Amino acid sequence: MKFIKTPVKGMCDMLPADMRLREHVLGMIKESYAAYGFMQIETPVMEHIENLTSKQGGDNEKLIFKVMKRGAELQRALDKGDGELADNGLRYDLTLPLARYYANNKEKLPSPFKAMQLGNVWRADNPQKGRFRQFTQCDIDILGDDSSLAEIELISATSAMITKILGEIGLTDFTVHINDRQILGAVALAAGFAQEQIGSVLISLDKFDKIGLDGIERELLENGYDAEAVTRYLAVYRAVREGISVEEFCEGIPQEHRPQKAMANLSEILSCVRPMLAPGVKIVFDPTLVRGMGYYTGPIFEVTIDGYNFSIAGGGRYDKMIGKFSGQEVCASGFSIGFERIVTILKDHMAGSYRLPGEPTAFLIGNRVPQSRKIEVLEQAQEMRKTGAIVTVLPMSKNIKHQIELLEAEGYSRFEKVFE
Repeated sequence: MKFIKTPVKGMCDMLPADMRLREHVLGMIKESYAAYGFMQIETPVMEHIENLTSKQGGDNEKLIFKVMKRGAELQRALDKGDGELADNGLRYDLTLPLARYYANNKEKLPSPFKAMQLGNVWRADNPQKGRFRQFTQCDIDILGDDSSLAEIELISATSAMITKILGEIGLTDFTVHINDRQILGAVALAAGFAQEQIGSVLISLDKFDKIGLDGIERELLENGYDAEAVTRYLAVYRAVREGISVEEFCEGIPQEHRPQKAMANLSEILSCVRPMLAPGVKIVFDPTLVRGMGYYTGPIFEVTIDGYNFSIAGGGRYDKMIGKFSGQEVCASGFSIGFERIVTILKDHMAGSYRLPGEPTAFLIGNRVPQSRKIEVLEQAQEMRKTGAIVTVLPMSKNIKHQIELLEAEGYSRFEKVFE
């Protein structure tokens, strides 16, 4: 059998320089979110297949890495012929596991509960730049708060965190886009679409950035929707101009369909968040923002940076999900950070790799150095470490010049060569 030295497609080996950068970014994320009162939790990487296929994850449910049953259970499923061969699966995001976690531990948690999760997720996706089959997600969620304060905190905390991270490479400008699923639904209903058609219509609208309004019109007509309803629907979006307010956009919705509470809620979020943003950061009402997850019930948001064709964070309110686990409805809102995409942006702008902090020291010991001298060097290194210094003790290579070059690339700046 021939061994394969490359990783599975869509998954990556992490070199020391990669891990230094990743751990540095994760540290900033934890520190930033902890300052806003978010508490770190952890959920298993594997979930029950029933939970993962509960129609809460949108298209992600098509990308599950399933885990087959084992032993006699697997054999019974095979003998039956029409049974489910998998009983578990790798989690495709952190939101669904959080819903199960909260339903299972609610009595032990404060309310509202501000959760922070950082961990790997898996999707059987088509790999591309900034998109992998195994990747790290960083989520914050507020459970048990039905007010706009939840969204205000989520957006403020995430904006502060992104400002802190991107500020290290001189990027200060990014945009937070915000909309509300109730407003999206109201536009569709007012145009003449039935309630059960809204989900499909929004799937088409979600492609606005890729195919534009003309492409959306073609797709809706090809899907068999009434031409007059399509015309009325898209007329609302054709009237959108840059900087349009929530109130101005909703003037295109007939009064009987106008979601007054959602409008007021969204305006309050915008007004409260703007003063807390750093210079260069914008928050805008974006009527075409949809977000593909079917579980969103209210405000939704995404973060974009000019020059990149992907968002670096996104989230929204999902008040119906947790109740499916607990039998009791629990309001919830969350923000997910595109950790891999942020790391990709940092690498695009960094000159070289992220270096070790301080002035790391390397002791290089020759092969003829007596034991007593080795002990002296080891004790010296130990004393230096007590002061917080990074110190490594290594055998001296025959090609010492190349050895030092590799260590310098890792960030070592001081070298002590011990020959005797």
